[in-house]
Amino acid sequence: MAESAEEIREHISGYIKIGVALIVLTAATVGASYIEFNSVFMTLFVGLLIATVKGSLVACYFMHLIEEKAMIYWILGITVFFFTVLMLLPIMTDHNSVFHG
Repeated sequence: MAESAEEIREHISGYIKIGVALIVLTAATVGASYIEFNSVFMTLFVGLLIATVKGSLVACYFMHLIEEKAMIYWILGITVFFFTVLMLLPIMTDHNSVFHG
């Protein structure tokens, strides 16, 4: 992995930008904790939204998952397939007993 000095500076610049974004989002999380929202739903929604964005930034850039799109789509497809099979299996087995007695 012989990278030039310019490529290394580019990577470091990207990491600094993501780090600053994470610091800003952490400050937003702390700030949101002091805000009185009208409902518990809104409080949870804002907190989970900020946490999702922060988690996505960490996963995509620090874990380099943004470069692995084909593999992620493949794994997601397999997961959806098995989830569908596992959800339909009890319905299909119960279907026979409901209509036949």
